[in-house]
Amino acid sequence: MTRLQALFGGTFDPVHYGHLKPVETLANLVGLDRTILMPNNVPPHRPQPVASSAQRKKMLELAIADKPLFGLDERELRRDTPSWTSQTLQEWREEQGADKPLAFIIGQDSLLTFHTWHRYETILDYAHVLVCRRPGYPSTLPDPDRQAWLERHLTHDPEALHSLPGGKIYLAETPWYDISSTQIRERLARQQSCHDLLPFAVEEYIQQQGLYQ
Repeated sequence: MTRLQALFGGTFDPVHYGHLKPVETLANLVGLDRTILMPNNVPPHRPQPVASSAQRKKMLELAIADKPLFGLDERELRRDTPSWTSQTLQEWREEQGADKPLAFIIGQDSLLTFHTWHRYETILDYAHVLVCRRPGYPSTLPDPDRQAWLERHLTHDPEALHSLPGGKIYLAETPWYDISSTQIRERLARQQSCHDLLPFAVEEYIQQQGLYQ
């Protein structure tokens, strides 16, 4: 059986344990062979990152250097226009072939706004969606039609993620780390240590580059 691969996108400004540790747990829960971190250059739904594309790529490389689960995909960093998940997953599917099991990782907050994403209805044509649960967010959708859509695609069986190329939504009980990139940038601006929030090599690079001062 071909094992599952997943993409995990974001600005990673900077990358921190709140990004990495839930995905490591998720990989154990569903049998992920590989999780590919995909930083974007022009995020469509949030302000432009503080760190440059090259700096964010370097921080990711440092963060995953000793973690064989993770890889890095630079395609969205090379775009000068907003990166749409539907477009990226269509490209990835075409590269990987029609039968390979693929997934896209999101947080539970993103599931609640999923219907607002560009061509959201096509995303499950290209991949499964793995949702990292977060405390304080409901596990159901507020609109009956959207809840019916969720229930049509929902699976509680990790093996279904490996036996099908896409089309399923899996709600994963992953740990919650109360860490945000905004919080880290604010602490660094006050010259406070962030050793408990992100890998040492990343914090060292931030200091070398004078980032977030």
